[in-house]
Amino acid sequence: MNVSIRLITTIIIISGFFNLGFSQAESEITSDELKQHIGYLASDDLRGRLPGTKGGLLAAEYIAGEYRKAGMELLADDGFQYFDVVTSVEAGEGIFLRNHDLDAELYVDFIPISFSKSGQLSAGVAFAGYGFQLENDSLRWDDYADLDVDGKWVIILRGEPDVEHSSNPFSSHAGIRAKVLTAKDNGAGGVLFVSATGFDEEDQLMRMFYDKTTADAGVPVLHIKRYIADSLLAASSYTIASLEDIIVDNTSSFSFESEVVLDGSSEVIHQKVQTQNVVGMIKGSDAVLKDEIIVIGGHYDHLGMGGRGSGSREPDTYAVHNGADDNASGVAGIIELAEKLSAGNNELKRSIVFVAFGAEEMGLLGSKYFVNNPIIDLDKVVAMFNFDMIGRLNDKNSIAIGGTGTSVEGEDLLNKYLDEYGMKGSFSREGFGPSDHASFYAEDITVFFISTGAHQDYHTPQDDIEFINFEGEKNVLDFSYELIVDVANRAERLTYQEAGSKSRKQGFRFKVTLGIVPDFTSSENDGLGVGGVSNGGPADKAGMLKGDVIVAMDGMEVASIYDYMARLKKFKAGQIITVDVIRDGKKVVLLVQL
Repeated sequence: MNVSIRLITTIIIISGFFNLGFSQAESEITSDELKQHIGYLASDDLRGRLPGTKGGLLAAEYIAGEYRKAGMELLADDGFQYFDVVTSVEAGEGIFLRNHDLDAELYVDFIPISFSKSGQLSAGVAFAGYGFQLENDSLRWDDYADLDVDGKWVIILRGEPDVEHSSNPFSSHAGIRAKVLTAKDNGAGGVLFVSATGFDEEDQLMRMFYDKTTADAGVPVLHIKRYIADSLLAASSYTIASLEDIIVDNTSSFSFESEVVLDGSSEVIHQKVQTQNVVGMIKGSDAVLKDEIIVIGGHYDHLGMGGRGSGSREPDTYAVHNGADDNASGVAGIIELAEKLSAGNNELKRSIVFVAFGAEEMGLLGSKYFVNNPIIDLDKVVAMFNFDMIGRLNDKNSIAIGGTGTSVEGEDLLNKYLDEYGMKGSFSREGFGPSDHASFYAEDITVFFISTGAHQDYHTPQDDIEFINFEGEKNVLDFSYELIVDVANRAERLTYQEAGSKSRKQGFRFKVTLGIVPDFTSSENDGLGVGGVSNGGPADKAGMLKGDVIVAMDGMEVASIYDYMARLKKFKAGQIITVDVIRDGKKVVLLVQL
């Protein structure tokens, strides 16, 4: 071949690589490229990649750009599948608390609780101690016995009596959501929380923060200072301090009605922002199998600047939470896998869809939105691989792999490639877990959750790039590449099987379980959506179906996930209860043995 022909040929070949994506050599997974991706995603400039912020959008645009470089087809809206999330709450205008002796000042004397219903109430006032109504094997306590709170404001102490004892029997019932639900069950029109001195000697007002659901409590709920409560109870000659002493000293409830009438209002505004999943596809080459899909995912969001309600393990530290391992490492991994798999796409029989999920830290919102609003046929999904925190491989080359029991072939397949790459796997057979694969397992899809595990810097400002093991992450991805290619090219799709519950284990908090996957995306006060039903569980045996909406349990209203959890605590194993669900617009009553 003469020089001129060789030159023309070289130009054509190079041009082809630019048009079709990365060459095989360019697409190899390297530690330098991982460092480049993580260096950008986990930089201070992106301010922790909080959904709805400039940093979060810059991260999404970077990922989409890398998809384009790899020659992938961008799905949805040029790669972005948009959805809205609530990131914060704030008090509205015109909130007040007053009577003829009182005109309280917002943020100084009182503040609305973040889950308060917006509205106004002019009514009498009652004091209901710690707001308990309990009856179980070890404890009987009723702050509402012989107390008329119908339509009234109810003053309730935060916390529980005898707070210094770690085995306090009240502790599991002391949450303010549960106390509001009990007050509402007794007919209260509104709730005023006040801090007992044993709970908070400094008497600071609670901060407003979003508690992951827009469902409100159904009544106005305010937090007031002790001196405001004392003024409301002045005619009774009691103060909050003296009432606390009476209850604690006698270890018994103490409640009474006041002659005071109080006029108050609450308004809580949910701040919504737009975020997005970033979605791209490599089309398979087999005439038949290309319609089947493997999903490869990892979340790109993190905790922003931290703070209370953010999920930070240092909630009092306001600083950039860069999330280098969680989960810039996982996103860097899927970008590198996309490049390598795209370069050899003529070898892939099945199609592969890559999804960088948004709002995972807020409750797997991105992956749940993806499966609830699919832009692909979920019935065609063979398996989902989720990469979350893969940047800290230890010196034993040990990786944690979840969902190993969600296919018949899974563990044998994993062991084959772990041995080949000299790695050790710590297996968890269950498909449910604390990351985005759980949303796919709930849809009866085989999942593989790949991680190098948690560490002391998890969800703190110390999760930075200097602690990433780049060569270790490369090894994890080389192993994962072989695994993915095997699943993509095998003649028969993996055989799905259920492996464990499809919801978070409840045994450590509840004595009973219904055996459902709550739909955490339910946002209104119209019940709790059922996102899935565990085979053979109480709900399944009673005939509950995915898509049902639970509106009552044993005759007691269920308006939100918090109501559901509070109700469960009141039941006993073996107890038979009625569960009212809305199905196709009609109420269905089920008989469930817990």
